Amino acid sequence: MEFKAVAFTGPSGSGKTTLIEKIAKELADHRALAVVKHDPKDKAHFDRPGKDSDRFFRSGADVAVLSPTRTTLFSHRPRTIEEVADLFGEFDLMMVEGLKHLPLPRIGVFRGRIDPEYLPVLQAVAIDGSIDRDTLALPSGIDILDLNDTEAVIRWIDEHAIEIKRN
Repeated sequence: MEFKAVAFTGPSGSGKTTLIEKIAKELADHRALAVVKHDPKDKAHFDRPGKDSDRFFRSGADVAVLSPTRTTLFSHRPRTIEEVADLFGEFDLMMVEGLKHLPLPRIGVFRGRIDPEYLPVLQAVAIDGSIDRDTLALPSGIDILDLNDTEAVIRWIDEHAIEIKRN
């Protein structure tokens, strides 16, 4: 079994989440989607301190919370992208926010200016009118996408997302 994957990266506040959300809303009716978000500073909290699942997790156990509308997994172990894919079950496209070390086709999302630190891992940039396209000096092979043209970004994804084999 296989799925396609693409990644997004860029500075905080650049619009990565908004772009992924727009793409997901556009595709969700006819494609099964999975999104993986990197939390490098461990800021996300998914339960309140003292509640059952928090207490179980603090005990050292991995915890799965099943409800009628969602499944939540709390794990102490880092997972590979393939292991995460297996947890999602069947889907067509995985969009990854962050995780620059993964060898995925990657769109850099920028507003105001392009941070050159990201360029070595990018195959495309998605920018808005706050960046002057005429003065851009990007390495060859990096495509320029309009951050506000979701359809064009989806076309780029369809052409460049790579297939990943499941375990």
